[in-house]
Order: sequence, then C-alpha cells, then structure tokens
Amino acid sequence: MEPGKRSAALWDSFTYWWGRRSLQSRLIAAYIFIILGPCLMVSFYSYRAINNTYVRDAIDKNSYLLQMEKLHINNQVEVMERAVQMAYEDKDVQDYLNNTEEPDVGELINFNDYVFKNITRIQYNNPSIEHLRLYSNSDVHEIWPNIFRESRVASELWYQKALKLKGRLSWSFQNNDPDLMERYSAQPPKIVPKVSLLREMSIPSDNHIGMVQVDMLLERFTTKTYSTVQDSQSQMFLVDEDMQLFTRLDHSFLPDNKEMSAAIKSRLESYRETGEWDINYTENGKSYLLINTPLEHINAYLLNVVSMDGVMKDISHTRNLIIGVNIGFIILVTAIAYVLNAFILKNLRRLTETMKKVRRGESYSGITIRGGGEVGELAHHFSKLMNTINTLVAQAVQKQALSKEAELRTLHNQIDAHFLYNTLENIKMLAEIENQRTISDALTSLGGMMRYNFKWSGEYVKLRDEIRHIENYIEVMNIRFEYPVVLIMNMEPLYLELEVLKMSLQPIVENSVKHAWTGDKAGLEDRTIHIDISEAEGDIFIAVRDNGIGLTPERLSVLNASVYAKEESNPSLPGVGISDRRAGGIGLRNVHQRLQLFYGEEYGLELQSEAGSWTTVFMTLPKVLLTGDKQP
Repeated sequence: MEPGKRSAALWDSFTYWWGRRSLQSRLIAAYIFIILGPCLMVSFYSYRAINNTYVRDAIDKNSYLLQMEKLHINNQVEVMERAVQMAYEDKDVQDYLNNTEEPDVGELINFNDYVFKNITRIQYNNPSIEHLRLYSNSDVHEIWPNIFRESRVASELWYQKALKLKGRLSWSFQNNDPDLMERYSAQPPKIVPKVSLLREMSIPSDNHIGMVQVDMLLERFTTKTYSTVQDSQSQMFLVDEDMQLFTRLDHSFLPDNKEMSAAIKSRLESYRETGEWDINYTENGKSYLLINTPLEHINAYLLNVVSMDGVMKDISHTRNLIIGVNIGFIILVTAIAYVLNAFILKNLRRLTETMKKVRRGESYSGITIRGGGEVGELAHHFSKLMNTINTLVAQAVQKQALSKEAELRTLHNQIDAHFLYNTLENIKMLAEIENQRTISDALTSLGGMMRYNFKWSGEYVKLRDEIRHIENYIEVMNIRFEYPVVLIMNMEPLYLELEVLKMSLQPIVENSVKHAWTGDKAGLEDRTIHIDISEAEGDIFIAVRDNGIGLTPERLSVLNASVYAKEESNPSLPGVGISDRRAGGIGLRNVHQRLQLFYGEEYGLELQSEAGSWTTVFMTLPKVLLTGDKQP
C-alpha cells in the first residue's frame, strides 16, 4: 500500500474510532488538548526566559567582580608607576648610578643618610610593593637590598627586554623568580609569582647608566586571582602579552580540563586580532563562561572562568518544577472537567431519551430541566416544538378553511375597488355631459388619489409620483375653499427621479391646508404653498412653506416635542391638548419616525415658524435613486 493511502486509511480508522466515543470522553480529550498546547508553549518560553535570566545574572555578577578586580589592578599599576617615577627622577640617584669614580667614605655616608633613606621610604610608604631595586652599569658600591650591580641580572630575559625599550616602561610577569638576595644562599629559592615594572635609565641620552625595578607579588597585585577559594564555581586568570597564564593552584579548573589553558590562549589571540570574543566554553560535558576584560596599561588580560554547574542545577530544578506544576494542573483540570461534564451531560442524556420515546410514537408529556445553558434552552425549545406540532396538527383543517376565506375576501376587496373606480368614471362622464368641468376635474384628481393610495406596491416611489399626488389633493381640496390654495414648485427636473417614501410629503401639505389659514388668516386671498428642493453633501433638503398664521414659540415648542417624541404623547399631560394633536402633530410625527426608520437617525423633519407670517417644515433625506443606488 502506498504511504499516502496508508495515511488516509489510518486517518479514517481514527476518525471512525473517535466518532464512536462518548461526548464526555471527547470533551475531556478536547480539554486536555486545548490546555496542553498553551501549557507547553508557556512552559517552553518560561523555561527559556528563566534560563536566559540565570545566565544573564551569572554574567552580570561575574562581570561586576571582574571590573572591580580590574579597578584594583589599575590602582596597583598606578602605585608601581609612581614608585618607578620617583626613583627615576631623583637627581642624587642618577648621579650615584652614573658615578665612574670610587666615592669616598663621606660621600657614601651622606648618600646612605639621605638619598638611600628616601628610596627606602618609597618602598615603606607603599606596603604592596615587594622590592624597589636600582641596577647600576658601573662598579658602584652595592647597598642592599635596593642598589645592585647590573651584572647580577644582565642575562635575564626580562632585563634584556627592558633595555630594548630605551626608557619606556616594561612589564614582566614571572611564575618563578627567586629573590636576588637569596640566589647564592644554601636555602632553596621561594617560588612566588610576581610582576615587575622596569625602566631603563640613560643620562645623558643614549648613555645607559642603569635600571629601576619595582616588584609586587601577584597575590597583592590581583588579590582575587590568588585569593583563598570562597567560590569554587569561578576562577580568575591573569594572562600577559606572551600568553602566560597566572592563577591559583588550589581548586583550579585546569587539572580536570586539560584543554582549557590552550582554549583560553587561542581565544585571546583571536580576540587580539579581531576584537570578537566567544564567551561560551564546554569541556568534559561541563559548560563554562569565559568573561574577559583587557588591561590596557600592562598589555595583559583579566579572565574570569565561571562554572555553570550551579546555574544548571537551579535551571534544572526550575524546569522540573514547571513540568510538575503542568502535570498537576492538567490532572486537576481533567478531574474537574470530568465531574462537571458528567453533571452537565446528565440533563442532555435525559433529553436524548425523551426524544427517542417521541420518535417511537409515544405520547409526549413534557420534560423539566432545571438551570439554564444550552441544554436547558434546547429542552425548552424542544418542548415548544412539540407543543407547536400538536397545535399545528389540531389546526390543520381550520387553516385550510381560513385560507379559502382569505381568498374570497381578497376577491371581494378587488371587486369593491373596481366598483368605486367605475362609479367615479360614470359620475365624471355625467359631469362632462352636463358641462361641469370643475366637477369632472375634481373627480379625475380624486380618482388619481384613490389609485395612488390603493396601489401600495412598496414603501418607495419617485418624487414625481408624490408631487402628482399632492397636486391632485390640492385640486380636490380647492373645491371647498372660497380662495384656492396655490402650489408653487421650485426644483430642478432631475430631482423628480429621486426616491422618497410614499405618503411622506402629502401629510405635510395636508397639515398646511387644514391649519394655515384659520383665524386672522381665514380671509386671506393669497394662499400659497412653496415646495423648494436643494442638495448639500449628498443629502436632499425639501422645504414645505406656507404663508399662514404661523405658530407662537410656545406652540412651536409643544409641536416639536410631539414630533420628536419616541412614543405618542399623552393628551392628559400638561401642555399637550386635543387642539395640539389635531394641529398636525400626529401626522408629522409619523412622517418623522418613518424617515428615521427607513433612512437613519440623522434624517427626519425640522419645524420653523413665525407667528402671523409663515410655517416651514424641512425634510432631510439621502439622495437615492428609486433603484436604491446612493448618488455621489
């Protein structure tokens, strides 16, 4: 079998097996899977963060110790350089070392009482200095332990190196340099690591007269490198320019790590050439940190080797703790989920058994499941469904009868509407036969109004249809008035194709016709209603203005409150009377609410008026074609 088919077969077997598991088992498995993924991810990143934190803390701590030791070494370097400088610049010392003639006894006593004591005082004032020695090129009298003939050390490599530097400072580190005063004694020489600072003396220039040497034991020069072991997890090394390593011998890393010394030298040579340093080192399965800082004054390096055993133990302990917490958390969540699922699915099993009984045809007597949630909601809707099914079965015959009755009623209504249209046409013909043109025109307008009202195929119509309906309404209403109402349109022809709500302008015009010319304006002959249409920012503004009696500020405020109210006003409330409701408030309120319902809260009506002069109703609606496309 091909690998792809084998994988597909295994997947099908797993899905079949998984599908046959109970819902509770699948939920428990899903909980474990959902929790296990984030737990593993959080644990992984937490472990990495803790590991990095431990390593960074170890680096910071030991780097700080290294910098403190470097500061100590720089102080000792300054002490040695100052001691060399004082001895080098002493004029009497220079004269004594440059003396080619045998000094008399008086000169020796005078030199010993003054000059030699000054040299000794330099050493005593700096306890860290082990030796301060002057070497003379001539055969002067030696004054131990400070003044010697150059021939005693002329063959030493460190001495030859200092001679070549011609007055510049020369640093020399030695693991085994016996004391000069004990070289010819029968006692075995002491092996004590030390550092020496030498400066060749030439007076005048190119006339070599001697050498100044200051010695300091390395245990004083770098105390932490040779200090008694207090932390077996780290070890400091001092490495000179010749790549010699100086460090303590007890509890050292070197005996157990034979390659560490060579690795340190190799990395320092690479660092000297490239400036790049590799801090991590591993040998014999153990990890170390090599923290390095250069000692620029003496052309050497200070190195701190840190064992990661302690850090790794802490990290391992933290890792085991995280794993244990995760396992305990998953076990706890699994147990809680099992108990809760058993409690929740108990009601689901009851509902399942009830559904099986109904499927077998048994009568449904109801099921009660306490509590909410999806199971309770499912049981509630199942009960509602069963009740609805029973009701529908009982009402099947009655619905058929009601359906037939509705069909007959619809046909009857159609017959009544056609009867009215035909009757109006007959009356119109009689009016034309009797030459009653006014009545004939009024009947034509009334028929148009009736057709417009009965023909309700949708909420939206073209503006031209609504305008035509208003014109028919004005023509019909003018039969009642002694002085006719004149409708004046001010709009561009393209606006006639705009979409408006059916019966949205007619209630506003009707409100003006009924209430504008009463009281003092009842005898007004010039009765006009202006309809102006304008556009701004994609919206259409329709202003319906009459020249009637207008409204007082108080009356306008009450009418606005009625129009903008979310619910219909209660006539028993103070300030809202029957006359206010008859003054068009209900009709305008219905138009305003329809505009907001179909177009949005930013659209609707706004009323303005001046008592005794005029009233204007502003309508705002979006510029939309009847097809529903919003216009730019």
